[in-house]
Amino acid sequence: MNQQQKVEDIAIIGMGCRFPQAETPAAFWQLLSNGVDAITEVPKDRWNVDELYDPEPVSPGKMNTRWGGFLERVDSFDPLFFNISPREAERIDPQQRLFLEVAWEALENAGLAADKLAGSLTGVFAGMAVVNYDQLLYKNVADLSQISAYDGIGTTLSLASSRLSYLLDLKGPSLAIETACSSSLVAVHLACQSLRSRETNLCIVGGVNLILTPELNIVFSQARMMSPDGRCKTFDADADGYVRGEGCGVVVLKRLSEAVADGDNILAVIKGSAVNQDGTSNGITAPNGPSQQAVIRQALKNAGTAPAEIGYVETHGTGTPLGDPIEVNSLKRVLMTDRALDRPCYLGSVKTNIGHLESAAGIAGLIKVVLALQHREIPANLHLKKLNPYIRLKKTSLKIPTEKQPWNVAGKRIAGISSFGFGGTNAHVVVEEAITPVPTTETRSERPLQILTLSAKSDRALTQLAQRYGNFLESQPEVPLTDICYTANTGRAHFERRLSAIASSKNELQQSLLAFARGEETARVTTSCLSAGNSSQIAFLFTGQGSQYLGIGRELYETQPIFRRALDRCADILEPYLNKPLLEVIYPSFEGRGQRAEIENQQSTIDQTQYTQPAIFAIEYALAQLWQSWGIKPSLVMGHSVGEYVAACVAGVFSLEDGLKLIAERGRLMQSLSQDGAMVSLLAEPERVLKAIAPYKDVAIAAYNGANSIVISGKTETVREVALKLESQGTKAKFLQVSHGFHSPLMQPILTDFARVAREVNYSLPQIPFISNVTGKL
Repeated sequence: MNQQQKVEDIAIIGMGCRFPQAETPAAFWQLLSNGVDAITEVPKDRWNVDELYDPEPVSPGKMNTRWGGFLERVDSFDPLFFNISPREAERIDPQQRLFLEVAWEALENAGLAADKLAGSLTGVFAGMAVVNYDQLLYKNVADLSQISAYDGIGTTLSLASSRLSYLLDLKGPSLAIETACSSSLVAVHLACQSLRSRETNLCIVGGVNLILTPELNIVFSQARMMSPDGRCKTFDADADGYVRGEGCGVVVLKRLSEAVADGDNILAVIKGSAVNQDGTSNGITAPNGPSQQAVIRQALKNAGTAPAEIGYVETHGTGTPLGDPIEVNSLKRVLMTDRALDRPCYLGSVKTNIGHLESAAGIAGLIKVVLALQHREIPANLHLKKLNPYIRLKKTSLKIPTEKQPWNVAGKRIAGISSFGFGGTNAHVVVEEAITPVPTTETRSERPLQILTLSAKSDRALTQLAQRYGNFLESQPEVPLTDICYTANTGRAHFERRLSAIASSKNELQQSLLAFARGEETARVTTSCLSAGNSSQIAFLFTGQGSQYLGIGRELYETQPIFRRALDRCADILEPYLNKPLLEVIYPSFEGRGQRAEIENQQSTIDQTQYTQPAIFAIEYALAQLWQSWGIKPSLVMGHSVGEYVAACVAGVFSLEDGLKLIAERGRLMQSLSQDGAMVSLLAEPERVLKAIAPYKDVAIAAYNGANSIVISGKTETVREVALKLESQGTKAKFLQVSHGFHSPLMQPILTDFARVAREVNYSLPQIPFISNVTGKL
């Protein structure tokens, strides 16, 4: 093996597809694994096959086949989802519409919210060859005035990729690639080059093909390329042509190093690829063996992969008596180099299942290979009864599976995909199985409840989405509930119609979603509608002293990594300022029973002002980081007393280090004061309270909590005297559980020392609107 890898590996992190009888990658795998032939007669809504069919070869104006691989409902499309008017949508080639839909599904499969890609260096590479929708648009147009401006962009080849780039505001290259049958695999090759050159950071790559009109069927019938019985008999002695198929496949690509760093779900790895041309050969459409060998060798060289390491090749394999032997003989010459006879390499063709998807054939083969790598199984190659006599596999380790095979290998599973264009442009891609992450040995507690958020652009679509998630939960018991919720919450674009479901288990979530889909009310499902252009304004209010208790936030600390990291960071910063570690103050460890005295002692520790204030700051700061990690970010902040310091820190007034230094010194200095202080909450208007405290110098209003909710603070004897006087006049009074008379003249002795500490802090203008709890103003 060539140990010097010359190109950077590319990760496949998402896939979407719409193939005959398979609308998702999971359904496609079931079709492949079960050996299903998805070929059917030409649907009646395409054309009247009886009028155009003639079994006699090369009958003028006729086709010699009634068969193909067809999609259902190619005329259905939700234009408003893609911000396209219905009038424009009807003039857009259904191939463009299908590519939009499948690309969106591939991004969701990758866990990427499409609306978060705006402005990014994301490239779009779309393989698309045949444009015949304009024939249908103009077929019955006698009056040329019916032609609209939408017709031009709706039926232009380049718009297949450009429309997606426009929709998502993507800034990377946007290319439509047309090399006939190899279009989509050439697109993959170009996308990998774009990523390796750093031209892009993400690529959406695929191919699409629809058979909307009969003309090409007639053309290929005249060229004797079509199989009369509608069976693609790749490698078989009776191979007599291919079967046309339609569909769309899209993959999402990213540089492997960045996909690993970002924690993406890596489906497979593209090691290398190559593209070349036949040049002059026996005919412009004839296959060229030496060119096929050259492109495969170059792809292996680029991948740093030895021929003997390839365990499977998804061949071009169209099922023609000439092309199949040339391809297999080319593979023999390349792959048998230094290969032991006991090391098999299987050959197959997805065309035996779904037909030849032409411009989308290469991407269909790639998706098949990725699924085979994931399931460690090689699907059967259908319709092989007797090997083509010009294909000789004796004394080789090349095998053609007529039944599905377990993919067993000593090292890594590696495959190749070939796609050869109608005009001689050849492509080959080398793909390796993804590295399975080693399970972490770290134990962590999961949160007791999970929340799943779903959204759509209509109530009907939201109901359908809930139904699909309910079905998915039932069919995928091995997928953790945490992963399902995380991906739905963070890896999806969120629309106006919204649903949130809370559950402690997958079964509970499934039952809630299915009940909602049936129109039943359930307590754990909430729906809402976000008004267009009316984003919510959110304020963070940070509370003051008195909110602390032993074990505060313990469950969050044990289950939420972001909360835990933030609190640990605060504890490390506070270590020089506290006589006891912060985490021991908040979360003391007790083993056994009969330790009430120790628990009470710990409770008294957290209630000591020198520990209370840093503890409240740290907890509130960690909570703010957690909320913001969930996407809940404040439009403005304010705080009460201690909480104002956290609000200022979150707003960027000073750093976390300076904020903790300030609050630790504040708590220490206040602790040093005499504890002959008290605070009382009074239900009275401010004027009345001001009049009551006017005769005293050692009491003051500490807080205006409401129009008729006032807190006074000061020397205990004076505060009690004022409270009793007001109570005698019918005012309700409540003494607060505090250690000192905060926010009163009793704090005067520490102001000089606190000012000295405050002058050591670097201050900045708030980055978030910040309301003073003294003035009530920004």
